[in-house]
Amino acid sequence: MASLAVVTELILARHGETDWNLERRVQGHTDRPLNETGRAQARKLADALADERVDAIYSSDLARAYETALEVAARKRLAVHALPELRERSFGTWEGLTDEEVLDRFPEARTGPWGDGETSEELSQRVLAALRKIAVDHPDGSVLVVTHGGPLRAVLRHCEVVADAPIANCHIARFGFRAGALRPID
Repeated sequence: MASLAVVTELILARHGETDWNLERRVQGHTDRPLNETGRAQARKLADALADERVDAIYSSDLARAYETALEVAARKRLAVHALPELRERSFGTWEGLTDEEVLDRFPEARTGPWGDGETSEELSQRVLAALRKIAVDHPDGSVLVVTHGGPLRAVLRHCEVVADAPIANCHIARFGFRAGALRPID
């Protein structure tokens, strides 16, 4: 049984840029690769983490996150464990539409939930369960998790951190997992 003092550090990072990010298209579960800027951002993420301890790397199984994680993994000589539970929220039939197209076709999106796919609560439950399992599997470790803006916002909201601002590509947020609780690390 793990000690209550055991803390697993979870380093969450958003994936690098895709063409759909530039076009302001809803990606969700649609599998889009990084563009050249995104690959450069992933290399900068690898540079930023070069001197840090990273014991394991997990990623969403979508190409944009997995490619980002591979850049760090190559530097750290670690494998990337791809998990579908770390995917972006499913937006259903809204995926592929630009933000403007969504607002034109679905004016209720200005004040209500986005998409006819997964709810924010379903996303949060899925992502938090995956992070808990990762933390339990790596007690007292430091783990990089490359995911998407929606999952990062879900974690921030869970930790009662304001999460409405845009999250930049390859942004890093740090969390500690101890005694079943996830908390931000300053």
